[in-house]
Amino acid sequence: MTLQILAEAGDHDALIVGVYEGGTLSTAAEGLNTALGGLLTDLTTSGDLSGKAGSNLILYPRGQIPAKRLILVGLGKRDDFTSDSARRAAAVGAQKARDLKAGRLGLYPLGVEVIGAENAASASVEGALLGTYTYHGQKTTTAPEPFPTTLEVIAGVDQDLVKAGAFAGQIIAEAAMLARTLTNLPPNICTPEYLGETAQEMAAKVGLRVEVLHRTQIEALKMGALLAVARGSRSEPRFIILEHNAAQSDKLDTVVLVGKGITFDTGGYSIKTAEGMVGMKGDMAGGAAVIAAMQAVARLNLPLHVVGLVPTCDNRISDDAYVPQEVVTASNGMTIEIISTDAEGRLILADALVFAARYKPAAVVNIATLTGSKSIALGPAAAAFYSTDDGLRDKLIHAGKAVNELVWQMPLLPAYDKLLESKTADMKNTGGRFGGANIAAMFLKRFVTYPAWAHIDMAGNDTLDSSDVSYVPAGGTGFGARLFIEMLRRWQG
Repeated sequence: MTLQILAEAGDHDALIVGVYEGGTLSTAAEGLNTALGGLLTDLTTSGDLSGKAGSNLILYPRGQIPAKRLILVGLGKRDDFTSDSARRAAAVGAQKARDLKAGRLGLYPLGVEVIGAENAASASVEGALLGTYTYHGQKTTTAPEPFPTTLEVIAGVDQDLVKAGAFAGQIIAEAAMLARTLTNLPPNICTPEYLGETAQEMAAKVGLRVEVLHRTQIEALKMGALLAVARGSRSEPRFIILEHNAAQSDKLDTVVLVGKGITFDTGGYSIKTAEGMVGMKGDMAGGAAVIAAMQAVARLNLPLHVVGLVPTCDNRISDDAYVPQEVVTASNGMTIEIISTDAEGRLILADALVFAARYKPAAVVNIATLTGSKSIALGPAAAAFYSTDDGLRDKLIHAGKAVNELVWQMPLLPAYDKLLESKTADMKNTGGRFGGANIAAMFLKRFVTYPAWAHIDMAGNDTLDSSDVSYVPAGGTGFGARLFIEMLRRWQG
């Protein structure tokens, strides 16, 4: 869908306009109400146009205004309106336009009166694009024709603000959609090699510095934890490094993002059940979120030095696969007794967290579909997170609320650390059934040598069987990409 900014509405196939609950018209709706001889007022008075969040009503103006159809979307109560309200309402309107096969879609930024022109334009465009995302995959049937084909945002007198907001919304949405698509791909396509190639192609387009390390380079870095997990697969491991503003690393704050990139997880010799293995193509969703966020960081040209690290491999079974009670050595020289080969994500992240220290970061945040314990504890409503720094904690919480990718703080307690003690190595890679997500966080913390670090466990947030959020589909959600982008946009604030 191409994006354009117009000064005023024209002969669109459909035009999205917002109406608040309780009969309050938005500024754009008031202008249209006048042109339509008070029709919108009549509809709100009669109750036919409720304005409730999630509602919509189609009108055919028949020449009273140039647009062929009006899609009136409910914005909910004005006092409760947020940027997320705009995303949801825009998605509802864009989906209705798609159903109507409207090629040229006009959109008045939703909620301008409450959140301002720039924020309204950004959230509305983001919602419209994310709401019409589809994944046709490898089906042999013809993909549905993409409607709408053009999204035209009506700027009115706030053209500069609307333009800035709209294009930011497009950049953010396209990043999230990249993460969704990578997560949706089957594991015979989205291999470690494929992720590396995707990162290189994306970096070349947006101007990021990129390096994708192969096995010999990974071996030279003595990343024994990553290499142990990779041993069972014929797919070669990769270690992806993406860097924004590399030339200004001595002048700008450095933030490192680390994403788990297990492109399929059988559990290894600690094998998963048949049912538990379905969905494990999404075990690289953390890595997808980092790659996608780095795309947006470059396109938004954020005034930070940002590094994205994605260790990626498969966790499979072969005669060379690692087994329980092996002892492997991570890149910082620490030894790890393997108790469960299904606790592989923390192993590959350990080597990446050690690598992150070379950038002397102001903060490091890693994200991973790490533990079943997290899914049981929180479900898909929020990701669990752990932090060693209150400032970083607050940045993640506020960013999560702003984009509706919520994070919930969990404890880093010495009692969990004690459960990792091993008789044959510096530590075990698991510490028992209970408190598994917290134990995993304490394991990762052992590889952290910088003061500000956060770990996000997004298990259960990566893919959904169904969703009640209009701009988040079933399948890959892209969780984490928008969270990271928002955190970095607010970094200096």
